[in-house]
Amino acid sequence: MKLNPGIIALAIGAFGIGVTEFAPMGLLPVIAGDLGVSIPTAGLLISAYAFGVMLGAPLMTLTTGRVPRRTLLIALASIFTLGNLLAAISTGYGMLLAARLVTSLNHGAFFGVGAIVAAGLVPPERKAGAVAAMFMGLTIANVVGVPLATWAGEHLGWRMSFWGIAGLGVATIAALRLTLPILPAPQGGNAVAELRVLKRGPVLAALALTVIGSSAMFTVFTYIAPILRAETHASLGFVTAMLVTYGVGLTVGNWLGGIFADRSVDRTLMVTLAGLGMVLVAFAILMPFDAPTAILIFLWGVASFALVPPLQVRVMAAAADAPNLASAVNIGAFNLGNAIGAAIGGGVIAAGLGYRAVALAGAGAAVIGLIAVVAAVWTSQAPQRQEPKICDA
Repeated sequence: MKLNPGIIALAIGAFGIGVTEFAPMGLLPVIAGDLGVSIPTAGLLISAYAFGVMLGAPLMTLTTGRVPRRTLLIALASIFTLGNLLAAISTGYGMLLAARLVTSLNHGAFFGVGAIVAAGLVPPERKAGAVAAMFMGLTIANVVGVPLATWAGEHLGWRMSFWGIAGLGVATIAALRLTLPILPAPQGGNAVAELRVLKRGPVLAALALTVIGSSAMFTVFTYIAPILRAETHASLGFVTAMLVTYGVGLTVGNWLGGIFADRSVDRTLMVTLAGLGMVLVAFAILMPFDAPTAILIFLWGVASFALVPPLQVRVMAAAADAPNLASAVNIGAFNLGNAIGAAIGGGVIAAGLGYRAVALAGAGAAVIGLIAVVAAVWTSQAPQRQEPKICDA
């Protein structure tokens, strides 16, 4: 695909959102120490962002349906920038928590609307590539942006990281304004009809599975920096390298998940959830050792994001007549799992069970997800297993 300036602008926005969502996970020890709060309390900054995404995704999608698309995307990028500016100037924990909530409101709508805009900027046969190019910004954020923000936070202070992320917001606003054409709002939307789709059992089940799968990932990833510091006795350089390794694993996992989900969504989910559970159990056992930890963190990243394509496909298939809202709500469900996972991990730490128990809790969430998928497949195949009754004439 040829480089498209509009898609590049959207990818810049996706990169910034990815950094602002995940960077605090590498900064938790620094933020906690500077603000005088515990690690679990600092972990609530991740939960607050996730809950904001969960609420903001459907709210922003439903209330901005008549706003021209370029104008809406610029407004969403402005919310993102404002939230990170507030974080950068925060004088206490409460203000930082509020800033994270403000920042989160743009997340779901930006990705939902941005994907549709990206697809509209290219010929029909290149839509999938355009959407993938936009979302590549989110993947690169985990490979480059999050480790860089962690390094900056350690050496220059965590506020400097948020100043840098706010700068990405300004760059996104300028890029969107300069590259995107005037895009009118879509016609014929029906918010009430779309909301009705979310009441369906299969849709709710698919969204619940997204929550469970995401919580398995974030129960542990939220506390990756303190885990490596305390259990692996890692230096800052090793922590940064592991964040890069995890980001590379996410990239590989996203690619593999897309390939195998095209063949079988359910089988991909079962294999990936089983693999994620086994990797986290091994991590709980081997986290004191550098080399095994590095290998397991890569495999953990692969398993974590191999879940994303099949989870998205499952939700979209269950809500085929309301794909825009379902896509946005699924992003909210992913972040609800983020919040639940962070809370579970924090609860395990606060209970004094240790960091190894955090990894086991994440493995438990993966097992619950696996059981849910197997149960769903078994239920869907039940009619096929019933032998037809033969009636005598």
